[in-house]
Amino acid sequence: MRLPSMSGHFLLAPIPEAASDCLPPKDIKLAVLGSGRVGKSAMIVRFLTKRFIGDYEPNTGKLYSRLVCVEGDQLSLQIQDTPGYIQLQDSVIQVVDSLSRCVQWAEGFLLVYSITDSDSYQSIRPLYQHIRKVHPDPKAPVIIVGNKGDLLHARQVQTHDGIQLASELGSPFLEISTSENYDDVCDAFQHLCREVNKLHNVGGERRRSSIIPRPRSPNMQDLKRRFKQALSSKVKSPSASSALG
Repeated sequence: MRLPSMSGHFLLAPIPEAASDCLPPKDIKLAVLGSGRVGKSAMIVRFLTKRFIGDYEPNTGKLYSRLVCVEGDQLSLQIQDTPGYIQLQDSVIQVVDSLSRCVQWAEGFLLVYSITDSDSYQSIRPLYQHIRKVHPDPKAPVIIVGNKGDLLHARQVQTHDGIQLASELGSPFLEISTSENYDDVCDAFQHLCREVNKLHNVGGERRRSSIIPRPRSPNMQDLKRRFKQALSSKVKSPSASSALG
């Protein structure tokens, strides 16, 4: 499943302070997961700054925040970067527990592998399964991203492998080069923001419908009685007129 292009629907720009009578921006919580050195941090930094800063050094789980506007909705976007948990073998229990907390916190997920690292590709399925096992919402959107698409000379994972895996898992797929194409990086985050925002809107409609009382159905017997009365008065009026004449 290829990810459709959504350029023009997303504005990465500071939002003016809202007036006091405006609603606060909605929170959108995303997490970027994958093995170490697949370009997760560089991808986030490129998305937020439009700049590529070489091989961005792996972090220990930094949280990025930004106000953005998606299709007219003001959103408070939070992106949780995560360390490459598969490479951390010294404390597996703590790593898995930390990953689970991140999965429970987030509302949408980017699962990233490098096309130059087959092991990182193999980690995507268990990561996806872990999300579906731990996350309370079975509809939480997940996008699979094959990064470092510019390093074709070192490719270990073919494009059709990524497409096949994404199809099996029922997720959109995008193969990108963080260093060369900002638009593709932006598309991945755009799509995820839109999908999470849709879930927010659906949830809001459900909550509103449960609060607003449903209009009562008209009383059919009462309608029939009124209709008969109106019809009867029309039938009687000509005779009444002739009697007066």
